[in-house]
Amino acid sequence: MAERPAMRVNDADLDWTTVDRGETGFRRKKLAAAAGGERLGCSLYELPPGKQSWPFHYHTGNEEAIYVLSGTGQLRTADGTDPLRGGDYAVFPTGEDGGHRVINDGDDPLRYLAVSTMRDPDVTVYPDSGKIGVYAGSPPGSDADRTVSGYFRRDDDVDYWTDEP
Repeated sequence: MAERPAMRVNDADLDWTTVDRGETGFRRKKLAAAAGGERLGCSLYELPPGKQSWPFHYHTGNEEAIYVLSGTGQLRTADGTDPLRGGDYAVFPTGEDGGHRVINDGDDPLRYLAVSTMRDPDVTVYPDSGKIGVYAGSPPGSDADRTVSGYFRRDDDVDYWTDEP
């Protein structure tokens, strides 16, 4: 029988993973995964000054939310950009109305919790770049292997019968 992770973790006991690519840059700790969560994801994020979270996107199958612990910044949504500060909570429903990106335009690190449902399969849409991401076998944010995964330009659409006998 596989050993189940602890149902409780302390973020001080977890290592940061880092993403740093252009304007996107942050540190992350996958709290829910470390505690054995399967249906609800939760990560601690820290954005340095001048950096942004994942590119502007929305999910078709998973709802997300953030709770700002400290720092200030901006939240880009489908409705525009609004200030963020400690104590703010924002929900991103599935679909276009849930589009979001966190921006640290302050002088200090911006720390927040990101929470999400962990539904599988899921499709993410990136309106700025015209891409979609497709995931099956494990939802976004999971460390489990996927049976299908990829990013595609939306304009690469082909007819259903293309290359079929």
